Amino acid sequence: MELDSNNHSVFSLHYHLILVVKYRRKVISDEISNRLKEIFEYIQCNYNITLQEWNHDKDHVHVLMKAHP
Repeated sequence: MELDSNNHSVFSLHYHLILVVKYRRKVISDEISNRLKEIFEYIQCNYNITLQEWNHDKDHVHVLMKAHP
């Protein structure tokens, strides 16, 4: 396991985020998922997050990310 560190601590934070569409409507296509991923990749540097994995289905998106506290 690879650990990250800063001046005062050592850590390894991984988050599994599931984003669900309201009422589980089947609206997420490949095109929409790719656009969501582009937006996530654009903002990840602002929040010290690294995208590790991105998967989607028609009604939800799975995001596995690594973060700093």
